[in-house]
Amino acid sequence: MSLKDPNAVRPKSPKRVVMVALAAGKEAFRDDAHKFSPKKFTQPRLFACLVLKEFERKDYRGVCQLLKDCSDPTAAIGLATVPHFTTLNKAAGRLLKLRHVRRLIATTVAQAHGRRRVAVPYAAADSTGLDAHHASRYFVWLMSDKKGEQGPNKRVSYEKFGKLMVVANTVTHAILAAVPSVGPTPDIDQLDGVVAELPPSVSIRHTVLDAGFGSAHNHRPLREEMGIRSTIPPKHGRPPKGPSTLPADQYRRLMKTRFNTKAYRRRGQVETAFSMVKRNLGSAPRGRTHWGRFRDMYLRAITHNIMLVQ
Repeated sequence: MSLKDPNAVRPKSPKRVVMVALAAGKEAFRDDAHKFSPKKFTQPRLFACLVLKEFERKDYRGVCQLLKDCSDPTAAIGLATVPHFTTLNKAAGRLLKLRHVRRLIATTVAQAHGRRRVAVPYAAADSTGLDAHHASRYFVWLMSDKKGEQGPNKRVSYEKFGKLMVVANTVTHAILAAVPSVGPTPDIDQLDGVVAELPPSVSIRHTVLDAGFGSAHNHRPLREEMGIRSTIPPKHGRPPKGPSTLPADQYRRLMKTRFNTKAYRRRGQVETAFSMVKRNLGSAPRGRTHWGRFRDMYLRAITHNIMLVQ
């Protein structure tokens, strides 16, 4: 399998998406969850149904009705009968656990790049917020403004929302690691968690991060423990006393004196990956519980990688 053009439009064939998802599911899961399984639906086929749900922006009831109405994705998955929506709901809780998500991301990254071991010259990490509801930001602001809750100069309301931290390949826009959480929170102390989720089959040469990660603690693990070069603007924290004052830490001082501007220009590609995810798959999780939203964010990152495969 080869990589799709990252600037191409959204794939139009659900059949192709479920075929790639079924291949990824067969590598990540056994056919049966345990020996006493009813053996009516295999785990890879249920996972393909979940990817189709995310791809078509449906809920569990909606994707079941879609499978009943459309024969192409049903035949591509190999379903003799369409599963009940509660079956898919329970399958999501079982198949989207952290240990399975790690295996699925590693599998989809290998599928997207066409090789088992992936060498990434440049990677970028950042986080994005996902809406807590499906109403548009403009509609929410318009309604609150009419009620007098916000003035014309205050258009931002800080509420809890889903936050997705990722490490993305700046060339292919494939998501190499993903960690969901609840925002708004600062990024500076969350880099260790997402870097720890990188698959062992992925090797990164250079990581570019924005100023929100600019601390000495974020440079040391990347450079000293993992052997990854890091480029982060040294602008976080208290401003220096003078324009010529250098930071005390060696790596932040290096960023101040020998900043790699050419490499840092690649950082914006992670924003392109976020734009692809939100435009193609939506900007609001469909889950209504804490862990349901986390599963939706995991599934959205995995589906994004599957959509890059052609």
